[in-house]
Amino acid sequence: MMKTEKLYYSDSHLTAFSARVLRCDSLEDGRFAVVLDRTAFFPEGGGQLADTGTIGEVRVLDVHEKKGEILHYLASALPEQAEVHCVLDREQRLRRMQNHSGEHVFSGLVHSTYGYDNVGFHMGETCMTIDFSGELTWEQVLSIEHRANKIVRENRPIRTSFPPPEELASLDYRSKLELTENVRIVEIEGVDRCACCAPHVSFTGEIGIIKALSCERHRGGVRIEVVCGMDALENFNARQQSVTEISNLLSAKRGEVSAAVEHLLAERDELKFALTAAERRLTAALADAVPETDGNLLFLNFAAVPLNSSAGTQRAADPNSAGILKSDVAQRELVNLLVPKCSCMAAVFAGSDETGYRYVIGSANTDLRAKAKEINAALSGRGGGRPEMIMGSCTAPASVIREFFRSAV
Repeated sequence: MMKTEKLYYSDSHLTAFSARVLRCDSLEDGRFAVVLDRTAFFPEGGGQLADTGTIGEVRVLDVHEKKGEILHYLASALPEQAEVHCVLDREQRLRRMQNHSGEHVFSGLVHSTYGYDNVGFHMGETCMTIDFSGELTWEQVLSIEHRANKIVRENRPIRTSFPPPEELASLDYRSKLELTENVRIVEIEGVDRCACCAPHVSFTGEIGIIKALSCERHRGGVRIEVVCGMDALENFNARQQSVTEISNLLSAKRGEVSAAVEHLLAERDELKFALTAAERRLTAALADAVPETDGNLLFLNFAAVPLNSSAGTQRAADPNSAGILKSDVAQRELVNLLVPKCSCMAAVFAGSDETGYRYVIGSANTDLRAKAKEINAALSGRGGGRPEMIMGSCTAPASVIREFFRSAV
């Protein structure tokens, strides 16, 4: 096994360095695994993704540590023993350090204030999630956030070390695992002491703002979304843009968007109530206009379809002719009113030959749940329900629908 000097431990801000290729292995998936004599590329671990960048002119796709070796995965091979110039994606590294160091500040304060452990951590491309072993209210989260940002402002030092086993045994530090040797400790003065393998900034001031985005219950505790530094700035800008666009759409000042949305929702609820009332009046009028029959009753887009043989071919109704009667509720309401007026089935279909139809079929005398298979087979449909009512959709044209209910018993 070839040892690699881990430059990210000695200088987390190092983003360009030279190295020698110790080994280059061809992999079955077409990639190449390169081992260097020294590297600043952090391998995936501790909830943080691996660094990317270039080795020579070749792109680094991923980095992993396996059995003590740091493997850099590349799309092309590199000659062994070659001296290469390596460059990390600097902005990516700095942002991840901001977020990870910010997480330590946040988790350290939660631990010292409430005694909860960080039991899960994941850093994504735009934010990170932290899982804690106990529940927190949103007010408590905001209190931790406020204190965390004061610590950022104080620009406290962040130190890393590998304490010897005898010192480590007496050291009080946070850790998800039981560790005994080669343990790297990250300490933020007066705030947190935690076992961690990832690169960190040198002072809390480098973190920038720490912002909590959400808090939800998760496995007996909470999961909190947090974003730091430049990622926090971009998150704020995106939200600010959304608020600006909403304020323009509502012709309201940005500080009055919430009240404007509440007013809009109230108007919507009033219109929905009025629409429901109008639907009921119209369906009642449609049903009243239909005479009782010994057979079936069929409505296509809320227009009665004659089913007697002398009516000729029925033209498919325009789906827009139904006006406000386009909802499933209106279909069910009309069916309920039609069922007492026929001896067999009352059916309401809404849609078009091009897009297909939604249907509701009701009966007081026919077991529709038992008949659903026959109906769906005849109309190229799917659906089901209760013996007295079934609902579904079909792709059969209006002519086929009319012919089925003309002859069905």
